[in-house]
Amino acid sequence: MPLAPGDLAPSVFAPSPNNPRYNISSVAGRYVVLAFLPPLADPDAVSALAVVSAARGLFDDATRCLFGVLTTSEDFAEARDDPPGLRWLHDIDGVVSGPMAMSGPGWIVLDPTLRVLFTAPLAAGPEVMRRLAALPAVDDHAGTPLNAPVLVAPRIFEPAFCRRLIAYYEAAGGEPSGFMREVDGKTVVAMDPRHKKRSDATVEDEALRDQARARIKRRLIPLIQRAFQFEATRMERYIVACYDAESGGFFRPHRDNTTRGTAHRKFAVSINLDAEAHEGGDLRFPEFGSRTYRPPTGGAVVFSCSLLHEATPVTGGKRYAFLPFLYDEDGARLREANNSFLGEGVGAYSAEQA
Repeated sequence: MPLAPGDLAPSVFAPSPNNPRYNISSVAGRYVVLAFLPPLADPDAVSALAVVSAARGLFDDATRCLFGVLTTSEDFAEARDDPPGLRWLHDIDGVVSGPMAMSGPGWIVLDPTLRVLFTAPLAAGPEVMRRLAALPAVDDHAGTPLNAPVLVAPRIFEPAFCRRLIAYYEAAGGEPSGFMREVDGKTVVAMDPRHKKRSDATVEDEALRDQARARIKRRLIPLIQRAFQFEATRMERYIVACYDAESGGFFRPHRDNTTRGTAHRKFAVSINLDAEAHEGGDLRFPEFGSRTYRPPTGGAVVFSCSLLHEATPVTGGKRYAFLPFLYDEDGARLREANNSFLGEGVGAYSAEQA
């Protein structure tokens, strides 16, 4: 059944010139145009691309972006992304057109939450560009102010405990932090300073880990159960993270559960340890507008791992945060079952672990 206005576009992964597994859902937060093209030598494709070229100024990445979806390996081999705003995807074996229910050339236009605004035949390119130009500002697309579905909870860690965690980081020293990516069916740790600049220190002190866990169990988990009707019984990661203005610390928009090695994660927790000591470095949820979130020192933001989110660049000072993931017993069993999909350097998991 073809997608219709209001439908949520499926989350799909497809090869791009710079990423063999581009996650289309990572571009939420702007208007997104998918141009499903015939072979580029076809006159219809030539006409469509001429229309896009004439409207090039619309596609700035901040408000609008366009993906040309290519069907032939020959065309894709010659494709080069043209940021800001214009990129290519390879519809190999229908990985894009199949889930999107596109049986031929045409346009799909998505809103900032990746729901369908409208579709059009390929020949309607000029009208598509006119409608794009007339769309409201990204933050106004819903016709009402939006708030991300997150829980903000102050007073999870007291200030003295926050200082202890920062001191632990300073004594241990941080190491550059990567992120999980799926490559050839395996979840691996990737490092890319264009996507993330952060240093982490794993808390190895068992007493300090116990104290952090006890505070989260007593002060935060009951609030999560009240807000989301989810009983968290497991916690992954005991890390103190540092985003440093000197290195331009940031983390581009991402989701925390998009690989088989991370599929068990249900909620992310971000506890600020020094909210008054840095500039920038706030949380943003692009699907729900440009508003940023910064809990006070010792306070937490809790959100579903499936929400697109980013840490904006730190422009002054250092932002320290404690960043665990929460899940439950079903998640523990899933995590163990997915051990066979873990790549080198990603430790196997046993549900018998605490």
